[in-house]
Amino acid sequence: MPFTAQERKELTAIKGIGDTFVNRLEQMGFDSVDKLAEASVDFILLAGSQITKSSCYKNSPQARKATEEAIYWVEEKMKPL
Repeated sequence: MPFTAQERKELTAIKGIGDTFVNRLEQMGFDSVDKLAEASVDFILLAGSQITKSSCYKNSPQARKATEEAIYWVEEKMKPL
C-alpha cells in the first residue's frame, strides 16, 4: 500500500525529496511510516542502487541526504504526542 496522500505531501515538502524519491521508496517496499521506520539509511541506499541498477545511487550525497531526511521525518512522526 503506498503512502497516503498526506504522507506523500509531507515527504515531498522536505527539501531534496520529490515524487521520484517517494516512488522509489514505495518500489523498495518502504510504502508506509511503519515500514520506513524499520529501515536504515544504508539499506535504503543499497536497495535504491539495485532498483536503479547503478552504484551511483548508494554513493550519491543527494540520495543519502534525502534518505536521512525521510527517516528523520518518520522518527518525528512516530514520537508520542
